[in-house]
Amino acid sequence: MIVAIDGPAASGKGTIAKRVAALYGLHHLDTGLLYRAVAKAVLDAGYPPDDVAQATAAAIALDLTKFDENALKTPAITEASSVIAAIPQVREALLDYQRAFAIRPPGAVLDGRDVGTVIAPGADVKLFVAATPEVRAKRRVLELKARGEAADEREVLADLLRRDERDSRRTAAPLKAAPDAHLLDTTHLGIDAAFRAAVDIIEAVRTGRKRR
Repeated sequence: MIVAIDGPAASGKGTIAKRVAALYGLHHLDTGLLYRAVAKAVLDAGYPPDDVAQATAAAIALDLTKFDENALKTPAITEASSVIAAIPQVREALLDYQRAFAIRPPGAVLDGRDVGTVIAPGADVKLFVAATPEVRAKRRVLELKARGEAADEREVLADLLRRDERDSRRTAAPLKAAPDAHLLDTTHLGIDAAFRAAVDIIEAVRTGRKRR
């Protein structure tokens, strides 16, 4: 089974994806980590994130087996990864790996922004997880503070809105729901309730029944 979970930053898609993968015994890939890793490589080499040649070279040379997830979650890398993810050559360089991951037995859960539309358009179940920008900003602030980082909610909200704009308007694999994706709005849901709602959608698709 392949489950595609897309949505904007801080919507809850990553946590939901991890829990769904654990429940069904599937592999899990946060596709955003790939772009963050490319961003880190470019920044570490002293280049700006919009340097197409350097970003493409970094994507081609990326060691996909080595990720320090915490090191990839800094604000600078978060911002740079959004810029790098808009570069078509970078997306093309990472495409085969993501598609191969999706079909690894016994199946996989992938979360990102173009999983249901580009990476795995034939996924068995597609979810598009959304929440209002204000709620997502509050969640991101809590996440940052939990890691011991300072965070201003207004600045975080502004950053999220910039990322939404950039991700939605890019020409290469823009952030959007696949036509056959099931919308899961987590604005008023805690993570446990959001997870249960996701599982209900998946089970409804698997069994052919109507959702509760």
